[in-house]
Amino acid sequence: MDYLISLFDFYRTEMKISDIYTEDQKKIARYAKALGHPLRIYLLELLSQQACCYSGDLTEELPIAKSSLSHHLSELKNAGLIQGDIEGPKIKYCVNMENWKEAQDLFQSFLKI
Repeated sequence: MDYLISLFDFYRTEMKISDIYTEDQKKIARYAKALGHPLRIYLLELLSQQACCYSGDLTEELPIAKSSLSHHLSELKNAGLIQGDIEGPKIKYCVNMENWKEAQDLFQSFLKI
């Protein structure tokens, strides 16, 4: 019994829960979190229909506060689904096609479970 407790203590201190996740699982979770709000889905659809869009143009199109828009764009950018380049006082946003393709492939593989 003491052996089992010692073994349990060893694994509890040496192994973290994050150690069991694969890189693909972490990426899927990051992309899923970013897609977890209807406005972010809307923003991705909007950005996918044009080459790029400026933050000021998005503010005019959406009936939300600039701070809310900024938060949602930041979530998408942090996940790597969009990219933003500063051009003067505005930020130009567009879909990060490389990461979008990766997200599609990861979700497609995951959803086959």
